[in-house]
Amino acid sequence: MRCNQENLMLLSHFIILLTFQSHFITLSHSQTIVKNLPGYSGDLPFKLETGYVGVGKNEEVQLFYYFVESQNNPEEDPLICYIPGGPGSSALLAFLYEMGPLNINVDNGITNATLVTNQYSWTKMASIVFVDIPAGTGFSYAKTKGAWVSSDSIVADQAHDFVKKFLIGHPKFLKNPLYMGGISYMGLVTPVITMNVYEGNERGDQPRLNIQGYILGSPLTDKFMDFNSRFKYAHRMALISDDIYKLGIENCHGNYINTDTSNSLCAQSLQSYKQCTDRISMNNILEPFCDESNSMPCQEEAFNGIRIWANSVTVQQALNISQGTIGTWELMNTTMHYAEGKKDTFCYAYDIFSSFAYHKKLTTKNCRALIFSGDHDMTFPYVGMEQWIASLGVRVEESWKPYFIDGQVGGYEMTYAQNDFSLTFATVKGAGHLVPVDKPKETMDVIERCLASRIDSNIIE
Repeated sequence: MRCNQENLMLLSHFIILLTFQSHFITLSHSQTIVKNLPGYSGDLPFKLETGYVGVGKNEEVQLFYYFVESQNNPEEDPLICYIPGGPGSSALLAFLYEMGPLNINVDNGITNATLVTNQYSWTKMASIVFVDIPAGTGFSYAKTKGAWVSSDSIVADQAHDFVKKFLIGHPKFLKNPLYMGGISYMGLVTPVITMNVYEGNERGDQPRLNIQGYILGSPLTDKFMDFNSRFKYAHRMALISDDIYKLGIENCHGNYINTDTSNSLCAQSLQSYKQCTDRISMNNILEPFCDESNSMPCQEEAFNGIRIWANSVTVQQALNISQGTIGTWELMNTTMHYAEGKKDTFCYAYDIFSSFAYHKKLTTKNCRALIFSGDHDMTFPYVGMEQWIASLGVRVEESWKPYFIDGQVGGYEMTYAQNDFSLTFATVKGAGHLVPVDKPKETMDVIERCLASRIDSNIIE
């Protein structure tokens, strides 16, 4: 009788476990085809899927994604796994504001926002999965208290886990060329993710991913090199005089961040530099500076329109958001969002100082890299990118030259190549930190040529 009772107890526990696992798997791998969205008239002119993928130990982190199949040839076009910046920036910013298939229109006010198609969407040439990562970003959440805590390294591991599980759930895209993509702060993390994918393939991890390279827009690569390059950039853009620049060059010994207070001549130069640039918009030096002391709105109306739209019950129902998993939806999680000199927070550790070593390792792989930057971006100036790219020691294949859009200079680019590795560095003329927003047509051209050249090289092989 005792044996039977024990068996009954075991059977009961087994049934409970199966019930829990069944519910767990449903959450971890939910997929919804979204045919309509509030604010857009009629059916969506592209295939949109939303869902969650569980990552981490016991899949306690649920990463929300927006997946748009290529509007050209989804069977063969590349797949881009896109990681937003911040950290803590929602993928919805890219989806509705940067390079996604829709743009938000707030011409009739932020409470009456509508959605319109984006003629310069990257989804016209590639399938893109936009990911809210880490937990606490957008609609992504954690099931346990400890799982809400993240870091650069954790994001890199979770993103690798995400792309593997996503492709297990979408096996028809396993053969498509795969690119990891990121912007801004994710310039520190995306090369690590990319390297993780290559090394996973080399270990024999399954499924084998058809990784072809990575794409970075306005990336932060090295916290010293990129922030330090602002001084040189300010001189190039006539924000500081020759005298201020010369004083700094001669006395700061190449360090324009960690000022030695006993070095009075260096301090004098940097004080002048600060005065000259203090009210310059870092994201785009041509835009008016904005703070609370003037009458200008300090945030794009589109951002407020997206916030209202994403917090709508009907929108969350259309996207099939798991109710009760987050509080108010935010465009940016400010707790984890990075600023120069910011220390670790209770929920996020900034534990990758530089991704340069990963770029260097990737030069040994069969890999194509695209780095693009707006030439009016002072957040992470193009001159810093020039510096670290040159430090990779890869042979210059094509020297600096212009590219043209509609007969006009769209920007400048140069390419590097070594064995099976190639890197294109492109500037976009007149663009700031959010390059696809400032110059969508030019950015689309840069991306399209990059993806097409990789396809051509594969055909030749």
